[in-house]
Amino acid sequence: MKTDEESPDAIDSVVAAWGRERPDLDLAAIGVAGRLGRLSLVLGPAQERVFGKFGLQRGEFDVLAALRRSGPPYTLTPSELSATLMLSRAGMTNRLDRLEAAGFVERALDPTDRRSFRIKLTDSGYQTVDAAMTEHTANVSRLLSPLQEGELDILDDVLRKLLRMLEAPE
Repeated sequence: MKTDEESPDAIDSVVAAWGRERPDLDLAAIGVAGRLGRLSLVLGPAQERVFGKFGLQRGEFDVLAALRRSGPPYTLTPSELSATLMLSRAGMTNRLDRLEAAGFVERALDPTDRRSFRIKLTDSGYQTVDAAMTEHTANVSRLLSPLQEGELDILDDVLRKLLRMLEAPE
């Protein structure tokens, strides 16, 4: 009898079908990539529901979280935020506009460079991102709880290695 870990999943069916049609191909990586894609499709909406409780979209949470992680005085330039979040300046401007309208951030002229702005987390933004992060952490922990002791660390190590290699400059 197979355990849950040995039971075929939807990706196994896809890989098996390709194996029948193209036995000349090594499809091991296709299975991994397919599962990573499916995980993204499952985890993304589960995380979005948490952010939505706080009136945030994922990208807005990311901006508030970057400001919160920066430490006191919870202030960064738009360029620093764009670089941290790997986002275009236009995309960052849209997020900042929405967050400012919601009262979660303030824009102020940079005292050291009057051509630039600084983005500061407001008290409301601080409270919101802290509450959202608490619930987000519990949610992700719950979502990944089927992994046995040690498996989460192994998965984390393997994914870190893969990302380092894929994100390394050519």
